[in-house]
This record gives sequence, C-alpha cells and structure tokens, in this order.
Amino acid sequence: MELADEAWPDVGPHLEESSLALVPLGSTEQHGPHLPEGTDHMIARGLARAAAERGDYLCTPTVTVGVSPHHRQFPGTMWVDPPVFRDYVESFTRNLAYHGIDRVVYVNAHGGNVQHLREVGRRLNADETAFAVEWMWDESIPDLVDSLFEHNGPHGGPKETAMIMHLHPELVHGDRLESARDGGVVDIEAWREAGNGHVHGTRTFYDAVQNSANGVFGDQTGATPEKGAELFEAATEQLVALADWIDDRPLDELMPQPRVTDYGY
Repeated sequence: MELADEAWPDVGPHLEESSLALVPLGSTEQHGPHLPEGTDHMIARGLARAAAERGDYLCTPTVTVGVSPHHRQFPGTMWVDPPVFRDYVESFTRNLAYHGIDRVVYVNAHGGNVQHLREVGRRLNADETAFAVEWMWDESIPDLVDSLFEHNGPHGGPKETAMIMHLHPELVHGDRLESARDGGVVDIEAWREAGNGHVHGTRTFYDAVQNSANGVFGDQTGATPEKGAELFEAATEQLVALADWIDDRPLDELMPQPRVTDYGY
C-alpha cells in the first residue's frame, strides 16, 4: 500500500493487519554526466514500492535528500547535515509508531545515509519504540553485482546506471557513457593500491571531486536495461524476504534483551 496515495479510512484497516513499513530513502546529488541527480532516491522508491506490493506492506513517501556534502562541488547537489537527517528520520519513524508501526525497514540507496540510519535504528530500539533497520540494495546481492560488471564502482557506476536504465531509461544520457568512464576512475581497487586517497593507513580525502573529476567510479559502458532488470528483481526478492523475516518474528525477540544476571559460576 502506498501511504500517500490512500485516504485515511483505507489506511486504518491496513494498519490493523500489518505493523511493518518500508521507508525509501536516497539522495539528490551528482551521479556523473550521464545519470540524474535523483538516481539514489529513484532506485529506493522503485524497490520499496515493488516490495510493498508483493508483500502487502505499507510504503511511505520517499526521503529524497540525504547526507551528501561530499558531492557538494558539483552543481545541483543537495544535502542536510547529519544531525538534522538523523533527527528527521527518527521523528517521522516515531510518528509511524504512533499509528501502530513497530517494525521499519529503511530502504536505502545512498551510502552517505548508512551510518546515520543505523544510529537512528539503534536509538529507536534502545527505548523499544520500534525495530528499525537499514537495508542497502546492492549489499543484498553482491555476488550478482560482481558477476555482471568487471568494474562496479561505488558511485555512478554500471550498477546504478543499469538500474536507472531499467526504471527511468529516458533520464539516462546514453551518449555520455564513454565520457563518464574516461573522465572518472574506472578501476577503484587499482587506484587505491596505487596509493590514491589512502596514505600510511589513513584516508586523505573528504570529497568525491578530490578523486574523480566528474564524480563517478567504474565502467558505465557495461550497463544495460536487461542487467538493470535482473538487479532490480534480485534486490526486490531480498527486500521482500527481509520484510517477511522481520514481520514473522515476535516483537520481544527484536527488542533489547534483559541485563545479564547469570554470571556463569
């Protein structure tokens, strides 16, 4: 069920039968010269909607701006400061809990959000408001991603390009794939091994532009709509399986356990 599309008398009965919500989150930031700035939130929205429909779960509106200051040099990138993002997500999740939602999956498609969503989940779990976990689509299917692309790239690479080719092909600049590849960093592992960005055991950069002139990594020319469809289907299956697993657990199993008092002697 798409929460934003329904009238409240229709949402109520659904909430009485299901207490799990899928919350799509992404970013509005540069994804190279070939992809839209909404790439991350478009992927998250597509996956959350598909999984909600298949599993009969609630899908909330999409959070379209995330923690993206490391892309700020590229025109159009939007971001919020980490504390603001955490407080916002925590606040609306508590709102969901008010309506009876006690299990939440943050359907995330932006790496910059990961640690902050996990912190929010920890806070909500600590006071037993809800069981909320962060889920990153490509981390759910790493073997498939590796099998489809020689040079994945963590940002603006072929996996994201293929996903947008599948979801919104009209927004992909197909004539710029080669220039995206040639203007970025193709083999990030070789790049790191050569000492770029990491010196004497520490990371020496903060912003994407310090490493990639056009902001992207990987070989975008390996992307196709067919590969995007395969990625989308596999990730959706993983998301539905996760939601089903959480939904099937007794709530007390998901909440914090009592303080240990058995000292073993």
